[in-house]
Amino acid sequence: MRIIAALGIAGLAATGLVACGDDSSNSSGSSGGEKVTIGIKFDQPGIGLKEGANYTGMDVDVAKYVAKELGYNEDITFKESPSAQRETLLANGQVKMIFASYSITDARKEKVSFAGPYLTAGQDLLVKADNTDITGPETLNGKKLCSVTGSTSAQKVKDKFASTVQLQEYDTYSKCVEALGAGAIDAVTTDNTILAGYASQEANKGKFKVVGKTFSTERYGVGLKKGDTETCTKVNDALKKMVDSGEWQKAFDKNLGPSGLKLDPATNPPKTFDACA
Repeated sequence: MRIIAALGIAGLAATGLVACGDDSSNSSGSSGGEKVTIGIKFDQPGIGLKEGANYTGMDVDVAKYVAKELGYNEDITFKESPSAQRETLLANGQVKMIFASYSITDARKEKVSFAGPYLTAGQDLLVKADNTDITGPETLNGKKLCSVTGSTSAQKVKDKFASTVQLQEYDTYSKCVEALGAGAIDAVTTDNTILAGYASQEANKGKFKVVGKTFSTERYGVGLKKGDTETCTKVNDALKKMVDSGEWQKAFDKNLGPSGLKLDPATNPPKTFDACA
């Protein structure tokens, strides 16, 4: 009986049915053949977009490059990471890294660690193509402004530029854009990279425009579990290699170039990366 039991356990182990600790997709190692789960946005054209089984965007291409450099050989599972859930997904180990237009801020650094930045954007406004009233954040008093839950973009406008603006929140930017098209709101605010992606979508061409007056600096970082300096260092090394090899520029030209978006050449591609504390 002891021999039979031993053989049974060995068989279970061989077929992978014996539990062995944490999910290997989010383990800290980087040996070949390992799987990794990475958080991205699913609804941001040009940044992170899921269409059927395909994932496209700047964040996606940077994530694939970094994952390969870390030894995952593109064996990636992408998990949707809405703005309000990013810190929780990292803290719970549901994702190893997050590439999701994730601006580095002091408040967020209290909960997560960041590698990067790998792109620097700026907050802007999306309005209907024929709108002439809204020319910048200071012209939003009395208007309805949309952003997503967990983002600080709309509140920043209310605090700094237009105290009587009416704020509307949805869980995704795509819902904000739908509301803009339907006339339920007057403007959408977030990073110019994201807004340009929506404006350049085939279904939206001619409907919307980016105002083109940025009023913030948004440094996109790679979100990591708090204190994971080992992975942070490896990610920064991978990002530097991506920039130096020209692959970063190729990714930008492919994903954001068609929108006509122009970013500050002083910070794009990135010249330096934050220290991993």
